[in-house]
Amino acid sequence: MITDLKRIIDQISRDKGFDKKLLIEAIEEAVYSAANKRYGARRDIDVRYNEEFGEIELFQFRTVVEEVEDEQTQVDLEEAKSLDPDVQLNDELGSKMDNVADLGRIAAQSAKQVIIQKMKDAESNVIYEMYKDRQGDIINGIVQRFERGNMIVNLGRTDAVLPKAEQMPRRSFRQGDRIRAYLLEVRQTVHEPQLILSRKCDEFLIKLFTVEVPEISEGIVKIIKACREPGARAKIAVLSTEPDVDPVGACVGMKGSRVQNVVQELQGEKIDIVPWSPDPAKYVSNALAPAQISLVVVDEDKKTLLVIVPDDQLSLAIGRGGQNVRLASQLLGWRIDVKSETKYGKMMEEGFQTLVALPGINDKLAEKLYDAGLSSAADIVDSTPEELCGIIDDYDEDMAAMLISSAESWLDNQESGQDASVDLPFDDEKQVSGTIDEKVEDNTPAQAPVAHDDGEDNG
Repeated sequence: MITDLKRIIDQISRDKGFDKKLLIEAIEEAVYSAANKRYGARRDIDVRYNEEFGEIELFQFRTVVEEVEDEQTQVDLEEAKSLDPDVQLNDELGSKMDNVADLGRIAAQSAKQVIIQKMKDAESNVIYEMYKDRQGDIINGIVQRFERGNMIVNLGRTDAVLPKAEQMPRRSFRQGDRIRAYLLEVRQTVHEPQLILSRKCDEFLIKLFTVEVPEISEGIVKIIKACREPGARAKIAVLSTEPDVDPVGACVGMKGSRVQNVVQELQGEKIDIVPWSPDPAKYVSNALAPAQISLVVVDEDKKTLLVIVPDDQLSLAIGRGGQNVRLASQLLGWRIDVKSETKYGKMMEEGFQTLVALPGINDKLAEKLYDAGLSSAADIVDSTPEELCGIIDDYDEDMAAMLISSAESWLDNQESGQDASVDLPFDDEKQVSGTIDEKVEDNTPAQAPVAHDDGEDNG
């Protein structure tokens, strides 16, 4: 019995990784709870683990009196002296109680529940302490099972959960497969999963490159920002702190080996590696590659970029479903508006600007009117409400009449000289870049071979 209890305590503490004192305290508390159920809560009971003999000892303390009125809290002097010859009246006398095994089935069940709960709490604390400093790292594990779409990953010591919302769109993992994921969150809890993983977050992409590219881990190459549409495409902006190190080449690796390892881990996700630049015009031309850029108009106050591209490059710049320009916008943190040279030329025409100058008319609506043949404010005045309703779907005749009246007032003001100016989309204070043909050669970003849009990638 002595050997068994000591051996069990030592083995459990070693296997679970927590202090032996925690298990002893749990056992003492469990036996105390069981004794209260067995003997009642009025008794003054103390439970101690005797490490020398490897057993749990149960003591009750009673007051020494002449005449006993309450057997649970008092003991007569004669019985007390049989236990301790030196005892005096009103002393507190402790005596060892029956064997712990005699506490009964219900009490034993109560003790078992307390021990289980205490062990869960202790193990939860151990797991938290073990992984709290690893939050933000890549974790390796084995797919254990699936629960309501969530993936349970066995990490050896404990399980982690990869929520459905953090899994890649095309799930190809099965039970027993090895998996790598980003440790998104470490929770200190007993009833919920403690370790939350992710394979969709931008940080997972950054960590994968950090593992694959020594220059990044050494600080020679820095990742400024990354953005993803998981399973489809990603962009990552890089900068070198040393002039003789090409940040894009370092990330691509010999024959694309480094970036290919990342692509394989992300199940074929295309990756654009973009050279970072402090100049927004140069940066956006890098981010929108391989599309050729003709002109970039920068509005630093509103953090917007108007990018002009050749007509045959428009779909390439925008990307399938707007993916290319959307990711570029996330990478820069600026709003990007891409237009073809033909449409930009149309926007700069004087008649088109009179449309834009009308109250309630934005660029998109002005383009719709222009394409329908109403190329100036004067054409609006000459039109009928019915014609405008046929062009603008969400206009009724009252709204169309108001637009015609607004155009008449605007033209009258122009003739009277009250407002002789036309508000252009960008004024003289806003920076207009030179043509991309004048840019330095390294403006065009090198890309991973797998991250290249082709002509079929239509928006």
